[in-house]
Formats: sequence, structure tokens, C-alpha cells
Amino acid sequence: MGQRIDRVMRWCTLAAGVMMFTCFAYVVWVWVPRADIRAALLGLCGGLCVLGLLWSLWQRRQLCQFTDELCRTLDDLIAEREPADYFPYEDTLTARIQGKFMQYYDLMSEGRRQSRQDKQVIQELVSDISHQVKTPIANLQMFMGILQSHELSSEKRGEFLDTMAGQINKLDFLLQSLIKMSRLETGTFTLHMEKANLYDTIAQALNGIWARAEAKKLTLSVECDDSIVARHDGKWTAEALGNLLDNAVKYTPEGGRISIRVRPWQFYTRVDIEDTGIGIPKEQYNEVFKRFWRSEAAAAKEGVGLGLCLAQEIITRQRGYISVKSTVGVGTTFSVYLLT
Repeated sequence: MGQRIDRVMRWCTLAAGVMMFTCFAYVVWVWVPRADIRAALLGLCGGLCVLGLLWSLWQRRQLCQFTDELCRTLDDLIAEREPADYFPYEDTLTARIQGKFMQYYDLMSEGRRQSRQDKQVIQELVSDISHQVKTPIANLQMFMGILQSHELSSEKRGEFLDTMAGQINKLDFLLQSLIKMSRLETGTFTLHMEKANLYDTIAQALNGIWARAEAKKLTLSVECDDSIVARHDGKWTAEALGNLLDNAVKYTPEGGRISIRVRPWQFYTRVDIEDTGIGIPKEQYNEVFKRFWRSEAAAAKEGVGLGLCLAQEIITRQRGYISVKSTVGVGTTFSVYLLT
């Protein structure tokens, strides 16, 4: 089809040149009386027509070369390979258009990469959910079967119901945590970061662990000037600090101590959460922030291994970070750095 159009254009150009020459020759023949002048004008006209025809053919050739180069560039991009004829530093029309093609291709590639990443995140979440809910659901089914098929005393029945309630609470906590993780990882929420008082955020975080800390006779202390402010989302930051405090309460023996200290730190505001718990080996510092990871020492404690992972995601999304320093058998300090 392209070759046919090219031939048609070539013949049209030739026909247009012949018609122009014929019209000019007729005008010269009719209106110019002298034969020598007519011959000169006709010769000049013929030369100009030949030059115009040659120029038109050259332009057509340049256009064909231009379109061929662009087509090769598109073919290479469609095949997801680097264009062979792309010279980005040349100041030519072809190079400029190829540059726009490359920009568009990079945007599309980033979109495809993000789409693949989102699908992978969803697949991992589905896999994690299916793996984590198996045990609570199996326990619920087992206890339900026992309650339905056996005559039990009211005391024993009450114990079974309490155990089932605990498994239901574990499922609810697991699903709520996974929903928060999915919202963070897929970016389906908006952080409202603003300069806000950290004292109020820490107080909000403490509300969630105060009762359990008192039940274990833990000593809680807070050192935070009520004038210290940092750029953060109060609700989500309280969630992150609450997870770190919950971790401290969980792994600190009865009668231990948990202290919170807030102070300026270079370009950040630093929040230290220190406990006198079981501690973390140095080689596990990075592991503790992985989803569903739990050490052998923590296996006997209630939990699913999402709290620290969720806390790190929340702080990282606010352009901060969390560090950990610990001594086994002595205690652990998690330090949260928030932009001032």
C-alpha cells in the first residue's frame, strides 16, 4: 500500500511539472512575439521545471527516510529494545521526535512496572492472608466441633468459648493490620503531614498500651517537652509509636521499665522508646521489620509479626526512618526520626 501511494505521488509530481511547463509555454508562445526571446524563456522554464522536479524528488526521498527512521524507532520500542538509530545529542527533527517517543516510552514503562509491582503486592498479601488465617480458623472449627459433639461442663464450655474469642480477636487484629499494610503499600491513603505537637501524639499512642503495662506492673516514663513539634501525621504516627510500645510491653518481663524520650536531632526530631525486655541479637536487626517475621525467642508470645513492619512503613512514608539498638537480656531501644 505504501509503495503504491509513493508511485502515485511520484506521477502526480511529474504531471504537475508537465502541466506547469505547458501552461507557461503556451503563455510565452502567445504573448511573446520574438522567437529568440521565446526560446530563451522556454529554455529557462524548462530548466526551472527540471530543478523543481529534482528538488521535489529529493524532498520526497528525505521524507521517506525520515518516516523510515521513525518507524524503526517505534518498532524497536514496541519490541522493548533500545533504538539502534537514536542519536539524542543531534540537533535534528528526527532526533527531537525520537526523544519525545523515548519520553513517552519511559512513562509507559514506568506505568507497566508500577502495575506489575501492585499486582505482586496484592498477590503477596493474598498469600500472607491465606497462610496466616489457616491456624485460627482450624482452631475455631476444632473447638466448635467439640462443643457440638460433646457434653461439657459449664466451666469447660466457658474455657472453650474464651479460647474461641481469643482466636476471633487474633483474626480481627490480623485482618485489620493487613488492611493497613495494603493501604500503605498501594498508596490508597493520604498522609496529612503538618507541624504538630509530639506530646499529644505520644499520649495518643500510650492510651493503647496503658492497661496492659499496668497489668504487668511495668514502669512507664515520658520525657517530652510540650513545645516540641515535628512534621507528621498525628493519627498514623500514633499508630506507629503504639506498635513499638506494644512490642515493648509484650517482650518486657513483669516489673520492667519502658521509657520514652523526645529530643531534637540534627534535621530530625528523635523519639527513643527504650525497654528492659529480652533484647534482639544484632544479626536480626533488619529481620524484625519484615512482614510476619518472628524470632524463636518471641514465638511463645502472642502476635503475628506485623507491628514493626507497619510502623516502619508509616514512618518511611513520612520521609523519616527507624533504627534499633539492643543487647540480649538487657533491653532494646527503637529510635524514630521525624522531620522537623
